[in-house]
Amino acid sequence: MTDQPSVTATAPATAAANELDWRRGAACAHLSERSVFARLPAEAEPVLRACGRCPIRKRCEAVVDPSHTWFDGVSGGRLWRNGREVTR
Repeated sequence: MTDQPSVTATAPATAAANELDWRRGAACAHLSERSVFARLPAEAEPVLRACGRCPIRKRCEAVVDPSHTWFDGVSGGRLWRNGREVTR
């Protein structure tokens, strides 16, 4: 019987997990995904309020890049629908 090394996370998987770690510091991290990915201002209000005190607000918008990804939801303190900012 040969000794087989145990399977551990590969470098790409670890890198991907580390890339998502920035979200843990977000003020909205404890809020429901339904609110984060809301399409209506009333549903997004809790997340929009949280963005006001969020330490990673600018990084959130830079990473999500809502205007180029047709994003629906809250990013960077603004509500987006099909990659366009929803005015309130």
